[in-house]
Amino acid sequence: MKRRSLAVKNLLRKPGRTSALVILTALLALSVFGGSVVVGSLRQGFRSLESRLGADIIVVPSSAQSKVSFQNMLLQGTNGAFYMDGKNLDRVREVAGVELAAPQVFLASLKADCCSVKIQVIGFDPETDFFVRPWIEQSYTRQLGDLDVVVGSKVESGVGEIIRIYDERCKVVGRLAATGTGLDTAVYCNLSTMKMLLTAAEEKGVSHKVSSDESDDRISAIYVKVKDGYDIGAVNSEIQGHTRKCSAVRTKSMLTDVSDSLSAISGTVATLIGAIWLLSLVILVVAFVMIANERKREFAVLRLLGTSRAMLGGMILKESALCSLAGGALGVLTASMLVFPFTTLIETRLGLPYLRPSAGTITALALAALAATVMVGSLASSWASFRLSRVDPGTVLREGN
Repeated sequence: MKRRSLAVKNLLRKPGRTSALVILTALLALSVFGGSVVVGSLRQGFRSLESRLGADIIVVPSSAQSKVSFQNMLLQGTNGAFYMDGKNLDRVREVAGVELAAPQVFLASLKADCCSVKIQVIGFDPETDFFVRPWIEQSYTRQLGDLDVVVGSKVESGVGEIIRIYDERCKVVGRLAATGTGLDTAVYCNLSTMKMLLTAAEEKGVSHKVSSDESDDRISAIYVKVKDGYDIGAVNSEIQGHTRKCSAVRTKSMLTDVSDSLSAISGTVATLIGAIWLLSLVILVVAFVMIANERKREFAVLRLLGTSRAMLGGMILKESALCSLAGGALGVLTASMLVFPFTTLIETRLGLPYLRPSAGTITALALAALAATVMVGSLASSWASFRLSRVDPGTVLREGN
C-alpha cells in the first residue's frame, strides 16, 4: 500500500480527530490571512490618501472644529457642510509663499423626495483646482458642464444616469477610481453647478448663509500649495492671521494622526496573530503528542510489517500536512467570507482609509497563509514523528498484553 494512500486512510478512519486538527489549523490560517488583508487594506488606503492630499495646507471655517469635522468627512464619508466668506480665498492668495490656492464648496444632500440618494456634493473650480482635477481626469478628460457630475466609486449611479439633488437633475458623466476614503462616497461638480444646487437647497429651506455681515459668496475649504523654499509651518501661521474665523490645518499633521492610528491597529493585529500562532503551535504539539501515545500499538505493528523509521516519520508528516492544508484552505475561505463582504463596515468601524489590495496581492497573502499553516502543522507533528519512529515494537506490544 502506498504511504500516501495509508496516510489518507488513517485520517478518514478517525474523522473526529482529523476534524479537530483541521479546525485548529483553520483558526490559524483565518487569523493570519484575515489580519494580513485588514492591515494591507489599511496601508493601501493610507497610501491612497497620501497621494490624494496634494495640498500642504487646508483652510476650513472655525465651525469645522479645527479639522475634526473635515477629517471625519474626508476619511469616513460623513455628510457635512460648513461655510466661510469667499473673500478668504483672496486673503490666502495674498500671503507670501502661497503658490496655489483652490476653493471647494460642500453640500450635504438629503435622502428624501428632493434627492435620489444621501450624498456629499463637492464643488470645485476646474480653472484653479490642483486637488480634485488630476484625479477626475484619470476617468473623465472633458470639461464639466453645468449639472454634470462625477461620482465616487461607492455612489450607486452609473455613467449616463440622472440623479436628483434638491430636485435639480444632474447627469453622471464619470466614475472615479476607489481611494478607500470618504471621497469615494462624494459627487463632484463645477462651481456653477454648485451655485444652482445651493439655490435649490435654499428654496427647500436649507440655509447656507455664512452670516449677515459677510458676502453671499461662500466657500467651504481652501487647498493651498506652498512654494518651494518656504517653510510650511510659517506660511500656515501667516494664513491663520490673514483669514477671518478660519483654521489653517497642515495636511502633514492630519496624515500623522492617521499614520499613528494605523500603526496602533497594525501593532494590535500583529500581536493577536503572534499570540494565536503561538497558542496554535502549543495546542497542536500537545494534540500530536496525545495522538502519538494513542497510536503506539498501530505504529508498532507497522514496524513489524517492515515499515522503516523514515517511512513511519514521513507518513506522520504527510498526515499533518494534509490536515494543515485542508485547515488552511478552510481558514482562508472563512476569512474571505468574513472580511470581503463587510469592507464598508470595517472601514466605518475603524474610521481610517481602507482600500482592498489588488487581486495579485490577496492571492499572495492567501498562499502565504497556507504555507504558514502547513509549516506550523509540520513543526508541531515533528516531535511526535520523531518519538513514534523510534518506538520498539516488541516493548509496545508486550505492554499491551
